[in-house]
Amino acid sequence: MTVLFAIGTIAAISILAIWLGYPVLVWARSKWWADPILPDRALAASRHVSVILATRETADAIARRVSNLMDTDHPAERLEVVIALDDVGTAAQPEELQTIPGTIVVVRGDAPGGKAATLNAGVRVATGDVLVLADTAQIFDRRTIPELVAHLEDSRFAAVSGALELGSRNGWTPVEMYWRMEKWLRYHESRVHSSVGVTGAVYATRRATWPILPVGTLLDDVFVPMRLVLAGWRVGFTYAAVAKDVRTFDAKGEAARKTRTLTGILQLIEVLPDVMTPANPIRFAFMIHKLARLATPLLLIIAVAGIMGGVGLLLSRHPTIVLGLLAAIVTILLVVPSIRRRLYESAYWVVVLQRAVFTALMNGMNRRWSVWNR
Repeated sequence: MTVLFAIGTIAAISILAIWLGYPVLVWARSKWWADPILPDRALAASRHVSVILATRETADAIARRVSNLMDTDHPAERLEVVIALDDVGTAAQPEELQTIPGTIVVVRGDAPGGKAATLNAGVRVATGDVLVLADTAQIFDRRTIPELVAHLEDSRFAAVSGALELGSRNGWTPVEMYWRMEKWLRYHESRVHSSVGVTGAVYATRRATWPILPVGTLLDDVFVPMRLVLAGWRVGFTYAAVAKDVRTFDAKGEAARKTRTLTGILQLIEVLPDVMTPANPIRFAFMIHKLARLATPLLLIIAVAGIMGGVGLLLSRHPTIVLGLLAAIVTILLVVPSIRRRLYESAYWVVVLQRAVFTALMNGMNRRWSVWNR
């Protein structure tokens, strides 16, 4: 029991180090040794911008999104929207999109399809100095595009991510809490050197530095920034460029997304192995922020086993106290339904999301990268 409790304690400390210790370390470095991005909003207005919308959605959904993208403070004469239709599973046809108002370019994605091939096709026909990457489901504020462009005026940075805001009735679902933490962490990482990844629904890069995506790449929003960092650039983050997503995300849907993104992290190591070498100036950040989190399910199992071992040890030495505490906990759960429901929901999210991590690990071990679903 004592050995099991000790091992479980080490596992629990490891989880805290990954999810709490690393963010605190980054925050401390950001507070005392910051080298933040310096936007230039006046110069940004002169830039020619291409918004790349890679999509499989219907013509109506695309038209609504383009209307939102055109509703921006960036000068209309210096803005084009490139609609890149995925070659596989696209609901819209090019001729359905020709009547959308504004400077619109419609292109079919490259074979064999998928987001990476679609983005490559879209970037190839874009004429802007700056590329803004967007998805169909979100909504930009009027200042989103101008702020992304303004932050790219800092010559040290080749990409900058905006902030994704998720909306629900209470604003405190597990997904939203995770994204609050993730945005905070990316902001402070970018003040030290570079954000480890960007948000695919709202980020911008320089046209001249865009790296061609390998066919089948799952995470352009990690491949692109890491490729740029390896080339000597920095990757920024700003809260001023907002993309709002009003969809609700249940545990099952979030688990599917998490499986894809975590599988994409493992795929990245295969397609861009230099991220694990000293050539990567943010290698430590990448390994903790992206890779170490994959160990969470195993560490969690060990930690729970250790806790059970500790309870068993206490029970053998102080049975009355332990049984009294357990009885009090059970009574509270029976008497207060809201606590019982919240505990059940939290446990369900934990189990589902940790199962997603396990599935991603299996995908990585078997090099099974075809996990992108509509």
